[in-house]
Amino acid sequence: MGEPGFWDDQERAAKISAEHARGSRRLQAFQALARDVDDLGALAELAEDDPSLDGEVDEHVSEVEARLQELEEQRLFAGRYDAGDAFVTVNAGAGGTDAQDWAEMVLRMEMRWAQRRGFTVELLEVSPGEEAGIKSATFLVKGENAYGLYGSEKGVHRLVRLSPFDSANRRQTSFAGVEVSPAVDDVGEIEIDEDDLQVDTYRASGAGGQHVNKTDSAVRITHRPTGIVVQCQNERSQSSNRAEAMAMLRSKLAERAERERLEEIAREKGAAQDVNFGSQIRSYVLHPYTLVKDHRTDHEMGDVNRVLDGDLDGFVRAYLLRAANAS
Repeated sequence: MGEPGFWDDQERAAKISAEHARGSRRLQAFQALARDVDDLGALAELAEDDPSLDGEVDEHVSEVEARLQELEEQRLFAGRYDAGDAFVTVNAGAGGTDAQDWAEMVLRMEMRWAQRRGFTVELLEVSPGEEAGIKSATFLVKGENAYGLYGSEKGVHRLVRLSPFDSANRRQTSFAGVEVSPAVDDVGEIEIDEDDLQVDTYRASGAGGQHVNKTDSAVRITHRPTGIVVQCQNERSQSSNRAEAMAMLRSKLAERAERERLEEIAREKGAAQDVNFGSQIRSYVLHPYTLVKDHRTDHEMGDVNRVLDGDLDGFVRAYLLRAANAS
């Protein structure tokens, strides 16, 4: 960064500066933790002669362990796009109205988790269900390691409960799929031929009243070679929605290329690596008992409401550690 002409290439300089800032924050966090561990050792020695300090020692130990877990988490992100932002799409699966209601619950859970971590969340598109819930929705999450973290949520989420939409109140199994793709900053990194695109405009849906868009400002783009479809309706102008939709398309094409790269590596290694992002990853059981279980790591939590309110850290950390050990 101190080299002459560093800022001549603004785009390259911005990327290096952001990388420097991330590295500096991690270094400062490590140095502060190391100092606090030293102080904790001294406090523990004092507590040996003064038992009244035991509670203070326990409190400091818990706080230091929590910060250590955060630093441990940081080392798990080594992928090309892991440090950046992410587009997250939730789709209702099989199960009719129950599945659409479940998709809305998953959307809320994933967005609440982002907010709990201090990320910025921007809802880009929502396609409401006929009776309840949603057919699909996409949001952009901005924050350090957002893509690396949300990669653990890719796949099918399964719900088992007594259906609130069944007059007989029978048990119903519903599915919702979560897709995650990196927000690609470099426009030239993913080349898109305009002739490969089908662009449709439509009137944005809303809750009614002032939320109903009176013009065809919403944009849907279909990438013919891959069949990928993206849409955006949160901006007021068609041009803004088109720009956002193109960013989403680039991100999905980048994720597709990265997935194909991982599959090729797996084939070359001859290893049975889990590169199928469409597999069922987690079950949420509300009846006849309550349990959330991740099928990849066997991590469980009995408080389903806590999980649905966005407490996903335990599941995500268990998956990231498993993935790191397997690589």
